[in-house]
Amino acid sequence: MKIYVVGIGPGGLAFMTPQAKAAIESSQVVVGYTVYVDLVKELTLGKEVLSTPMKKEVDRCRLALESALDNKTVAFVCSGDAGVYGMAGIMLQVAENHPEVEIEIVPGITAACSGAALLGAPLIHDFAVISLSDLLTTWELIEKRLRLSAEADMSVVLYNPKSKKRCDYIDRAVKIMSEFKSMDTPAGYVKNIGRDGQKVVICTMKDLINNDDIDMFTTAFVGNSTTEIINGKMVTPRGYKNV
Repeated sequence: MKIYVVGIGPGGLAFMTPQAKAAIESSQVVVGYTVYVDLVKELTLGKEVLSTPMKKEVDRCRLALESALDNKTVAFVCSGDAGVYGMAGIMLQVAENHPEVEIEIVPGITAACSGAALLGAPLIHDFAVISLSDLLTTWELIEKRLRLSAEADMSVVLYNPKSKKRCDYIDRAVKIMSEFKSMDTPAGYVKNIGRDGQKVVICTMKDLINNDDIDMFTTAFVGNSTTEIINGKMVTPRGYKNV
C-alpha cells in the first residue's frame, strides 16, 4: 500500500535518477499525465498504466490513491522534480485521510537545473524560480514576485513563459523586471529540455520580448547585474576568484 511520487526529470532515461527508475520498476501501477507516462514507456511494460490529459491533476491523484488502497504499489510520475511545481503536494493533500498509505517523494531534475546546465552556469548565485502561469496564482502576485526578485538583483528562472492563451506574459514579465534590470542583461532559454527538438539560445533580456520561438515547453533564464557570457556560455559569478 504505497505511492511513489516520482520526478522523472526533463525526459528520457539518461536524465532520470537511479532512485526514480527503481521506484517505477518496483511498482505494479504507473499513473501520470499522458505525455509523461509516454516518456517512461520503456519502464511500464507489463504494468497497469493509468493516465489522464492535462488539467486533471486531482483525478490522477485519486487514481493513484485508489490503486494504493487496492494494496498495489504505485508510481505516480511527473516531469522534473515532484516537489517543484510537481505533484507531491497535491498527492499528499488528496491522501490526507489515508495515513495507512505510505507516500514516498522521489526527487528529479527540475527544468531550472537541467536548463541551466545547457546554458552554462547562470544560477551559481542566489536566484528565484517563478511560474508565469496564472491558472493557480493571481497575476498580481506573480507581478509582485517578479518585481521584488528583480529589485533584489537575483537571476530569475521563468517557468510556463508563454502559451496560446498567455501569449504576452513573458513580454509583461520582462517589462516589469526592466524596472530594475538592464534590457541588455544576459538571458537565455531552452526548449524541450532533454527531448526531441531541444534548442538552446543565449541572448539578452530584450530578446525575450515578442519572441515567437518561446512556447509552453520553454524555460527562460534572466541573469543578474554580474552575469556575463564567457565562450558562448551564460555565467553568473559568485566571487570565488576574489577570495
